[in-house]
Amino acid sequence: MNVPQLIDGQVEFTSTVTLPPVEDSGIDHIVVVMTENRSFDHFLGWLLGSGKQAGLSYADNNGALHYTHPLAPDYEGCNHPDPDHSYTGSRIAYANGHMNGFLKDTVNDDFCIGYYQAADQPFFTALVQNYLTCDSYFASILGPTFSNRMFLWAAQTDRLDDSISLSSLPMIFDRLSAAHISHRYYFNNVPYLALWGLKYIGSTSPFAQFLLQAALGILPSVSFIDPFYTVLDDGTGNDDHPHADIRNGEHFLATVVNAIHNSPQRDKTLLVITFDEWGGFFEHIAPPRVTPGNAVDTDRDSNGKVLLGFRIPPILVSPLTRNTKPSVQVNHTLFDHTSILKFIEWRWSVPSLTPRDAAPEIGNLAVALNFNSPDYTLPILPSAPSVVATPCFQGGIFSPNSSTAAQVSAPGTEWARLAQAQTTRQWLAHPAFQTKMP
Repeated sequence: MNVPQLIDGQVEFTSTVTLPPVEDSGIDHIVVVMTENRSFDHFLGWLLGSGKQAGLSYADNNGALHYTHPLAPDYEGCNHPDPDHSYTGSRIAYANGHMNGFLKDTVNDDFCIGYYQAADQPFFTALVQNYLTCDSYFASILGPTFSNRMFLWAAQTDRLDDSISLSSLPMIFDRLSAAHISHRYYFNNVPYLALWGLKYIGSTSPFAQFLLQAALGILPSVSFIDPFYTVLDDGTGNDDHPHADIRNGEHFLATVVNAIHNSPQRDKTLLVITFDEWGGFFEHIAPPRVTPGNAVDTDRDSNGKVLLGFRIPPILVSPLTRNTKPSVQVNHTLFDHTSILKFIEWRWSVPSLTPRDAAPEIGNLAVALNFNSPDYTLPILPSAPSVVATPCFQGGIFSPNSSTAAQVSAPGTEWARLAQAQTTRQWLAHPAFQTKMP
């Protein structure tokens, strides 16, 4: 298998990886966790050779330079607007590939060029050091949350915004059902799959069910997990969406990781931790253009290729990615969210969904795994206790003393709209779900 890599802004095929027969892969379960809205440089820019943090500068519309800076001990950003990551706003940041328009977007302030260092996220950092990350994993579209999450499920999107209209796109659960491969979606407060109406309600369970099934060793072949979404900016979210406290994001990830590490199925499980998109935070590497999933994204070059989104900071946790070397293990293959679908399609022999996940220019996550010498030892990971987060609309972004209060019109995120949708209410009224409306 040729492996695509991003070299000088171009997609090139630089090496060949031989994958084992699927029955000899050593992976019988994949668990996918997608959190929210953080870029690679913002979270992992401290990785030498892969990211950048200190020393970068960006001009605002008045020509004044602002410098990248550490954010801790502020783990929420309450006094700042949520950086613009809309379809239009992300193109202001992209700046025709110059990647210097983050402060040209009038929605943003210096929060979008802030970053967290390794010591600020001890659990996340320990995962990176003990397993594997990828420094060429891009969001699937230069657009917002719902568009990117749709790529994870369907290898395409039917929208360029966070609208809550119902979708009819075929997605990976349809392929798995047809092949009689077990699968499950586990959610916390808001089910993203409500965007498909009630179609997948029978394939869904509350997050507590995941923890139980992991402990009993009865997880399905394919699991997707969503965090507790930031809906009303009230300090309850653990999804890393501003203004959630990222320490609660670590606690959520630790809960998932520990559940798998303590599961009888751990040796044959691949956990993929990823982020839906970059959240408007600074990035120094421009995304390449690749094969579109469909005709929805009209921003195309002369070859019909569309832009990927900015890089996000993934972690692959498995005996096939275990790292005991002093140096951090980084894979450079070009990936996006459909790389997860490529892995599922390869491992369980189901067909591709769209031209995007069928295209060779996007890598299969399988090429990042070490099939020849798995390491079944478990690392000693730091604790990640939850914290009582400050509600940002109480003395935070809606405080009269906040310099950006006038820029924020309502205390909700895109998840607030989905939470109030009629289909979501029908989901949460189902007797199988004990989750209450936020």
